[in-house]
Amino acid sequence: MKRTGLARHLIDVRPLTTSAPYARMWIGSTLAGLGGQLTIVAVMLHVYALTGSDFAVAMVAVAGLVPMVLAGLYGGMLADAFDRRMVALVAACITFASTALLAALAWSGDETVWWLYALSIVNSAANSVVMATKSAITPRLLPRELLPAAAALNGVTVGIMVMAGPALAGVLVATAGYAWTYSIDVVLMTSLFLGLWTLPRLRPEGVIVRPGLDSLRDGWAFLRRARNIRMQYLLDIIAMTFGQPLALFPGIGAVLLGGGPVTTGILTAAVAAGAFLSSLFSGPIGRVRRHGVGIERAIQVYGGAIAAFGLVLVAAALGWFTGGDVNVVLIAAACVVLAVSGATDNVSAIFRSTMMQSAVPDTMRGRLQGIFVVVVAGGPRIGALYAGSLATLTTLWFPPLLGGIVIIALVGVLVRLSPGFRAYDALHPVP
Repeated sequence: MKRTGLARHLIDVRPLTTSAPYARMWIGSTLAGLGGQLTIVAVMLHVYALTGSDFAVAMVAVAGLVPMVLAGLYGGMLADAFDRRMVALVAACITFASTALLAALAWSGDETVWWLYALSIVNSAANSVVMATKSAITPRLLPRELLPAAAALNGVTVGIMVMAGPALAGVLVATAGYAWTYSIDVVLMTSLFLGLWTLPRLRPEGVIVRPGLDSLRDGWAFLRRARNIRMQYLLDIIAMTFGQPLALFPGIGAVLLGGGPVTTGILTAAVAAGAFLSSLFSGPIGRVRRHGVGIERAIQVYGGAIAAFGLVLVAAALGWFTGGDVNVVLIAAACVVLAVSGATDNVSAIFRSTMMQSAVPDTMRGRLQGIFVVVVAGGPRIGALYAGSLATLTTLWFPPLLGGIVIIALVGVLVRLSPGFRAYDALHPVP
């Protein structure tokens, strides 16, 4: 049915009414993702409380990069060789076990920085397999014309879990402690199993290559030919490397803006609020055909928002609007520009996800989604290393200010050197 009036501008929820298995998976993923965000932010705060080091917080993300890359790549191969439902379930069990152990250590008082690092590594590796497999499952549950709407619904999921999760984590850590925060994640994660367990069997279509070097070479050979997919990976890596200040939030809350853990949660939630709102009004995005141009423009606006965040921190460093221990004015300004960054990143993600799921054949979808997850999840970890290292050498405001400018310049140059990417047509998807 064609949507008219205000409905044309709002999010398209037809994926939830068209496919019951997709709806159950979406609900389970949303609740589990909310719990996962509690743990992510709690671990960052926990490490900062134990060390007082911005670099140590950044290393939480960096330490899991190589295991996450390997797990994402191998998980993609598994998803192209076996029942995708079972692959996702096994990986979800590992995620559940690592979070439960984290909660148990916090309750016993035996947690250390090294335990936090180790369990975060296991958690991120298993999650990369779950994410890759679920992304490969979605096009099997929905018709192609609803894939942009599904990508927008994923933005709602991200918005809910990142908007509510970090804010709730900051409050829970400040009031109830780390053990309760981790335990709530354990409870919420059970919903993921319901969403995955009720899926039908989903064996990959086409020629199946068993996991191993041949499967990996096959996937990379396809990626070398897929210029549009390769370009969107590169653009996202640039955006996440130079425009991901999340690892700085604990230090910003403690040193520049005031408010400690609560400010950390508010800043992270502002990013998610922008993603949520952009998904809520994502109706027009589904009618855009030139996805390459959409990705370029969204990422450049994202870079501008990150640079503006750096300017807000400059104002804080200069002592502007200081009226006590908490700089409310600049916290509000930071939330506005971070919300813009979240909105534009989500718009880019909708285009990128739709391009991936439409242009890549099912027999390659698991492996390419594995690489996609590595890019999406690995980029912020490289960004955490960039931000944490540069902030340690300079000051907290310099990484986002410099990074935003670099994003705008690099994306503009690369896309203009790739006319095929700018000409990408969603009605005739070419990888």
